[in-house]
Amino acid sequence: MNIQLSGHHVDITDGIREAVDQRFNKIQNHYPDIGELSMALTVERHIQAVEVTTQYKGAKVAAHAESQDMYAAIGDAARKLDAALAKRKGSTGGNRHEKPVLDTSEEPSAP
Repeated sequence: MNIQLSGHHVDITDGIREAVDQRFNKIQNHYPDIGELSMALTVERHIQAVEVTTQYKGAKVAAHAESQDMYAAIGDAARKLDAALAKRKGSTGGNRHEKPVLDTSEEPSAP
């Protein structure tokens, strides 16, 4: 899985990159179909924010997390993205069987 990191008012250090790789490794194992993950790290006054977006089975899946600690925000975003992907996976797998069709062409016989 290719992870594109971008930072707004934050430098992407080796520690942040290792934390991202460690947290999102589980998602890579559960969903090998995901090819690319886009992640934006933002630092404002007292809030560190992480926004993650990806494409999964034809739909855009996104997760957003905020915390006072960047590493906690990365962990929250990974957990939220895992939940969103599980929800998307369940919605695509629910319609895999054909539903029975009620045949109304037969007329009931009269006594």
